[in-house]
Amino acid sequence: MDRITLRLPPDLVRRFDAAAAGQGGRSRLLRRLMEGAAQASLPMAEPARVKASSGKLALRLAEADLALLEAEAGALGLTRTQWAVALIRRRLHGRPQLGRPEAIAFIAVQRELRRIGVNINQIARALNTAVMEGSVLDLEMAQLGAFQAEIRDHLGGLRQAFEGNLAYWAAEP
Repeated sequence: MDRITLRLPPDLVRRFDAAAAGQGGRSRLLRRLMEGAAQASLPMAEPARVKASSGKLALRLAEADLALLEAEAGALGLTRTQWAVALIRRRLHGRPQLGRPEAIAFIAVQRELRRIGVNINQIARALNTAVMEGSVLDLEMAQLGAFQAEIRDHLGGLRQAFEGNLAYWAAEP
């Protein structure tokens, strides 16, 4: 069954609901009005071939559940639809689902890791081409070790973030 959605001003909705109350409700009156319009002497249209690129899922939730959903989604900076889609995609595909703040944080980590990688390449190139005394070489090796530790810390943080994200979207709380 097809669905038609439209946005109306609140005043018009209140007046229509008042008129529909004595005629079986909003849906019944709308259906009757549409059937009457369709019975006009208009030519019959051929059914249109519509290729759907995505589907729509509608949910009805109790007020308390809807309030919890709004709070949970809002805490992540998502709309309730975005939150529900992320939950479904996590369960279907088993991949992390990132909200905007998380995605920005991951991009920052990636940028830092690239920066460190460039520095390591520069140090390696310098070590390969230069003739250095023992103390200078020791200093460069120490710097290389510091970069290695920094990368390890960033990767550990990244791993924890992904594990936390996967745990959040897991079926069991």
